[in-house]
Parts: sequence; structure tokens; C-alpha cells
Amino acid sequence: MIKKSILSAFIIISLIVMVNTINANTPDNKKAPEIVLKTLEGKTVKLSDYKGKIVIVDFWATWCPPCRKGIPDLIELQKTYSKDLVVLGISLDQERTLKDLKPFIENYGINYPVVLGDEKVVKDYGGINAIPTSFIIDQKGFIIDSHVGLVPKTVYEDKIKKLLGKK
Repeated sequence: MIKKSILSAFIIISLIVMVNTINANTPDNKKAPEIVLKTLEGKTVKLSDYKGKIVIVDFWATWCPPCRKGIPDLIELQKTYSKDLVVLGISLDQERTLKDLKPFIENYGINYPVVLGDEKVVKDYGGINAIPTSFIIDQKGFIIDSHVGLVPKTVYEDKIKKLLGKK
């Protein structure tokens, strides 16, 4: 019985690790597709606005538990690397949960732009099959990494430091 429990736990942990390291459908080192989306306030935000900065594009929704768990890390990364990094949250909330978005942003103290996703951006980024899904885009606009599932903050930090030439 104990052996079965240990084996089950090992399989579950292995699957979680695998999900966290599976690359999204968009190949790495590909020019990032332009993003042109609006905030809740109607302001247009473009990926090209952040040329020269590292960008973490995070597809998420308010109703997604792993998304909720990862947001404090993204807030901290935005605060720590504000000169060189922009986190761009792309909310995939639909009509039913869209009303929750503004209070969610305020309650969590999100300090980075959040825009409303659409079918075009989902398609442009290879089809988002699960959330959170994130893409790390370098200062020249190339996708250098992508993840499906919750990503440890250290994974992001290692990439950021590497792109900034820091160890």
C-alpha cells in the first residue's frame, strides 16, 4: 500500500514537472507576433511598445488557480526588474468572468499592463491550450522560451539574468 502511494506521488510529481517544462506550440527563437490589444480602460497596448525590453507574455484568467498562484511572482519580477522587463498579462476571461477582472487586478496589486485577449492573439501564439501559458521575449523581439503551466519564479529570473548578461 505504501509503495503504491509513493509510486502514485512520484507519477503525479513527474507529470507536474513535465507540464511546467513543456514548451508551448510556438517554437522558441521565433520573432514574436505583434500584440495589439486593449486594457479594460480602452488603452491600446502593443508588444512593439516594449522593444528593447525583456517581455514576459502571460496568458491567464481570474478563475484559473495556477494563474492566481503565479501572479505574485510576476508582480515581484516586474518590481525587481522594472528597468529591463515588462510583464504583459493577457486575460482570457470571457463575458461571464470579465466583471471580475478589474477587482482582481486591484486586489492583487498587479503592477503591469493587463490586456483583454482575443482569438487572433491566441492563434498568433500557437493556440493556447491551457493556462497559464507564458512566453519570454528578448530585447530584440524573439521568443526565447515558453511554458505551459505554473512556472517557478527562479526559471524566469534565470532567463532574465541571462538576457541581461548577469549570472
